Amino acid sequence: MTGGKDPLRYFRVEARELVDALSQGVLDLTQQGGAEPVARLLRAAHTLKGAARVVRQTEIADDAHALEEILIPFRGGATPVPPAEISRLLALSDAMTARVHGLGGDAAAPAPAPPPRTSPARTSPPRTSPPRAEAPEPREPPAVPPEVPALAEAPAAAQPVRSETSDVDELLEAVDEAHARFGPIRRQLATVQRAHRAAAALADQLRVGRTGAVTHIDPVTGLGHGGGEPRYTDQAGAMASRLTAELGALGRQLTETVEQVERELDDVRGRAERLRLVPVAAVLTTLHRAVHDAATVHNRRVVFEGHGGELRLDPQVLSQTSGALQHVVRNAVAHGIEPEQERLAAGKPADGHVTVTVTHRGKFAAFECRDDGRGFDLAAVRRTAEAQGLLAPDEPADARTLMGLLMRGGISTAASVTGVSGRGIGLDAVRDVAEQLGGDVGIDTTPGEGTRLELVVPLSLVSLHGLTVEAGGSLASVPLDAVETCLRLTGEEVAAAAAAEVITHDGRVIPFLPLARALGGTPPAAKTAAVAVVVKAGADLVAMCVERLLGTSVLIVRPLPELAPAGPVISGLSMDAEGNPRPVLDPHGLVAAGGRATAQHAAEPVALPSAAGARGRPILVVDDSLTTRMLEQSILESAGYQVDLAASGEEGLERAKHRSYALFLVDVDMPGIDGFTFVELTRADPVLRETPAILVTSRSSPEDRRRGFDVGASAYVVKSEFDQEELLDYIKGLVGAA
Repeated sequence: MTGGKDPLRYFRVEARELVDALSQGVLDLTQQGGAEPVARLLRAAHTLKGAARVVRQTEIADDAHALEEILIPFRGGATPVPPAEISRLLALSDAMTARVHGLGGDAAAPAPAPPPRTSPARTSPPRTSPPRAEAPEPREPPAVPPEVPALAEAPAAAQPVRSETSDVDELLEAVDEAHARFGPIRRQLATVQRAHRAAAALADQLRVGRTGAVTHIDPVTGLGHGGGEPRYTDQAGAMASRLTAELGALGRQLTETVEQVERELDDVRGRAERLRLVPVAAVLTTLHRAVHDAATVHNRRVVFEGHGGELRLDPQVLSQTSGALQHVVRNAVAHGIEPEQERLAAGKPADGHVTVTVTHRGKFAAFECRDDGRGFDLAAVRRTAEAQGLLAPDEPADARTLMGLLMRGGISTAASVTGVSGRGIGLDAVRDVAEQLGGDVGIDTTPGEGTRLELVVPLSLVSLHGLTVEAGGSLASVPLDAVETCLRLTGEEVAAAAAAEVITHDGRVIPFLPLARALGGTPPAAKTAAVAVVVKAGADLVAMCVERLLGTSVLIVRPLPELAPAGPVISGLSMDAEGNPRPVLDPHGLVAAGGRATAQHAAEPVALPSAAGARGRPILVVDDSLTTRMLEQSILESAGYQVDLAASGEEGLERAKHRSYALFLVDVDMPGIDGFTFVELTRADPVLRETPAILVTSRSSPEDRRRGFDVGASAYVVKSEFDQEELLDYIKGLVGAA
């Protein structure tokens, strides 16, 4: 469908992002003070209002304007937004969400009626960053109904995850078709390359075989036949040389064009596959709203924390798990979190906590919900089970058995039924989702301390940041969030660690696992320098030995094919830039493999130096990418250097004014002061000009390289050509070894 046939196509995409930002932003106001949360909301509302007016969605524009009018008196941040206004903001946010979700392909389709209003509760939200917009225009807002103290399902709760994949699937099919068309082009390129080799061979023959003369030169082929003067042989040789050069240039140009287009197609495929995945943050916002509403109904003080929002998972998985988790967090507030006075009397803080954490574990996603409430009343569970005939009065039942009965559903310890809980619904919904998706669910409770529930479900696709490494000639990737640090090892340290199968670092004994051996290959020769990547899985660590770190990237992880042998340390596959499969490592599998090796060996661990003990002045890494800062810090610290970090050119300059550095390692493309400007400013400073600077960038053109050296950089490293050994050689040449 083209934009001309569906005038709302792009508005729906933008509006959904904006109403999500507004929903989260209003929840932010319940916990965060100051002017910035209000400013973010005003920017998002103004952007939505303008976009809605362009496509003639006046109801949405009016709601956005009304939200602006409520917020304008509080934009200075001196006065917190009162609960009554929070309630009105939530009502408007719900109304806009319902209208946006109700938009179909027909521009004239009426928007659904807004949902009932909700009232506020004190919660602590996960952070979001709504889009920017201009200041709002004053106008009389439409009437907003007064606060209604009843609990309503927020629109985000009713439809927390959207999955519109038909356009993406069509795009993926088009990319595959385009890739298929490159087969004939590759064959034509091979023909050009053969012609180039033939022309080169002919030119060589003409240069060395001048015994015969040529009487006629074919103007097309450049070939001649005998009977003429030697000068004709020279002319033929010159023409053959020109033909060789032209064919060589044509071949190189075709090769570069084909490879560039194939890389771009692979990039489009990767981006399209990411579009098919949904950020977990959408579900965390929904759960935050569910906690907020339940806390309002039960008059509880609750802080909500969400972790893992940056992960992107299959929309079907998130859709099914979201509904079940809403039951769980509501029950956590209704059954678990005590009233304020009861918590204070028990020595607990007045605010209860509900925390939802989403993590990727190999082939699975784990959803953990934890609260610090009173825990389950196991005695009450037993009484209810006996009353329903599920347990005999004298039948023994431990905590696991009683929790299993709760999972069956229909058992509730609530004294009354509310709109939130009390019908015995919740844990059985989680069990049903686990069964439908082929996953598992577990629950632990400690009376007086709280409850922890974990839902683990299999994945078809997941997007994450990965660190690519080389081991035994093979490439593999490990989830970046599982990497704690990287340690550079000398050949002697590698040999000693391999013999002991453990190392010590910062006072911790860590199992040592050569990755090449874990992948079924051959570890490098003894006394070869290497890198130990310290990987964490929960509270456990393993030092994974690799030859090189190759960089970080966003990975689309697919499950292993059904017929592929399941390696204990491999969780799935991702595709590299050439379309070849690359294993993605499972942190839990690595820890388990390292633990097995350690259990079989009890030699004295090898002590490695801590990066904190490195001598000399530190190196300042200036990069706006968290991923790049982490990678460069790991490389430098593993080589023994001290490292300071700055997330912007401005922060880097500020740090440089207050501390002496041995080297600046600077990214080029940063908002505000970029890398070129940073180096230029430090070269103009009489104190900082003595500190060498290395530019690390994705820019590879000769003009950019020349500009880098012109502003005073000592070295220019291109990220696509990044090699940690080369980088360390540059650094050693400038500041010496650590």
